[in-house]
Amino acid sequence: MAENRWAVSRRAVLRGTAAAGVVASGALIGGALRPGPAAGSAGGRRVAVLGGGVAGLTAAHELAERGFQVTIFERRAWGGKARSVPVPGTGSAGRPDLPGEHGFRFFPGFYQHVPDTMRRIPFAGNPNGVWNNLIAVPEARFARRDGDDFRLPLGPRSRMAFSPDTFRETLGATLATALKMPANEGLYFADRLLVFNTSCDARRFGQWEHTSWRAYVGGHARSHEFRALLSRTLTSIMVAAKEDVASVRTIGNMGEQFLGNPAEVGNDGGLDRVLNGPTNAVWIEPWLQRMRELGVRFVLGAEVRELELRDRRIIAARIVDQTGAQRSIDADYFVVAMPAEQARALWSSDVLAVRPELAGMDQLVTDWMNGIQFYLRRPADISKGHTAYIDAPWALTSITQNQLWTTKFSEFGDGTVQDCLSVDISDWNTPGILFGKPAKECTHEEIAREVWAQITAHLDDRGELLHDADLHSWFLDPGITWQPGQRRNANADPLLINTAGSWDFRPEPHGALENLFLAGDYVRTNVDLATMEGANESARAAVNALLDVAGSNAERCRMFTLYRATELEPLRRIDADRYAAGQPNLFDVPI
Repeated sequence: MAENRWAVSRRAVLRGTAAAGVVASGALIGGALRPGPAAGSAGGRRVAVLGGGVAGLTAAHELAERGFQVTIFERRAWGGKARSVPVPGTGSAGRPDLPGEHGFRFFPGFYQHVPDTMRRIPFAGNPNGVWNNLIAVPEARFARRDGDDFRLPLGPRSRMAFSPDTFRETLGATLATALKMPANEGLYFADRLLVFNTSCDARRFGQWEHTSWRAYVGGHARSHEFRALLSRTLTSIMVAAKEDVASVRTIGNMGEQFLGNPAEVGNDGGLDRVLNGPTNAVWIEPWLQRMRELGVRFVLGAEVRELELRDRRIIAARIVDQTGAQRSIDADYFVVAMPAEQARALWSSDVLAVRPELAGMDQLVTDWMNGIQFYLRRPADISKGHTAYIDAPWALTSITQNQLWTTKFSEFGDGTVQDCLSVDISDWNTPGILFGKPAKECTHEEIAREVWAQITAHLDDRGELLHDADLHSWFLDPGITWQPGQRRNANADPLLINTAGSWDFRPEPHGALENLFLAGDYVRTNVDLATMEGANESARAAVNALLDVAGSNAERCRMFTLYRATELEPLRRIDADRYAAGQPNLFDVPI
């Protein structure tokens, strides 16, 4: 019985791969590939948005609200990595297919741009539109293999009067107690966070941007608990980065939001939020519908191959459509909202002759972070929020979704699924415990068995073993495809990985090509990570630049900044003088 269950799931994955390009909201609209000005409209208002992920959808939304004629072109599926993915052939008796996904997503409270967009997407019964579909989770669980697990309550803490000693002692004690590590190591980490939080911008970009997180926290010299939780977990698991290459500036920014803001000052909502249903149903599809109402046109199955230039302007984009035919699309403005690895393939010698700084994008690094869903025959009581599997070689995190969704899982598929354990795999390069191979070299069935084994190894010591009998089926992100000849997987959706010094290679949204604008999480943003928030923020910056070039008097997109404790500003001014004089931060002393 178990063998049949695994094999059926593997076939579902292959069907999902074949269907990956199917539109979530409808077919090619009108077959039109050369949008022109609407009757009676002024010239110079046509925008081609190339890419239909969060960045592209955000740009199209903002532009349509300001009266531009927008056509958005997408190769595979609307929503990009943020979408949900129906598992083909699993629905019966009028029920929809089981919902799968690239990987679960969460919306930290410090996200501001995405929630602002969500408030402008109507949703039946919600006074604040799609935004009301976000719900805060009350805890995070940290599961150890052969060790004591612990749960960390989430929610705002009371704000206290600030002093460096109070900050160090309070945060250090909290970390040591909550994470069950030696008190001196909790204090040490609090010191490192204090150094960053009191660093001026010049030091953040001049010193910390070029220092790796692992070197900064001395992860190689600390205890196992410290390395697992405060060096590795905060990077590879929580923010999809690698501790040995991610910059202190980027990871420090996240620490400033998660740990340096216990009162959640300026947050849009709870520290950790998730959607209350499948992403397409409660966000992406209502978003597409809103844009249709605003006049946006959607073209699916369009793969962008080339940008044509004349006189420092883009005059057309060459695409291959669903039939395999090559076509040109023209517009007054072009927004490239494709992932970094796809966008940089468009930078021809003609493009680089005008914007030579774009050549630096070849230095940006991508890696893998993809998900797998396990559909269960009974609810799994693992955590009321996210769970991090601290000792899992594949850096796993998970969340059980039935407890959080308004539409229960019994209403999907064949009606027997009661829960979904959605798992993110953050490390595809380290050998696993079952087959001794990295995920990149495992077949899909081996990936499923290996992830299941690593999770149960973390839970069985607590009497919460996930039994094979509980497993209905599984679904791997269809972006992962097995290459039999190479005996390894390919990934259609790699993730941009922050590396120390990479800010120098990240482009601005606009440059010397007058009508070309860039939107994507690789563009310079405050968040500076591969996130929906970064994609949304970059799209707003691109739209604002486009409005400037167009001479538009439309209201500019609202831009938000990350939280910084105002109480620390005097110390940052002191640090600016110390950095200019070549001195270390006031608190950066050996412990």
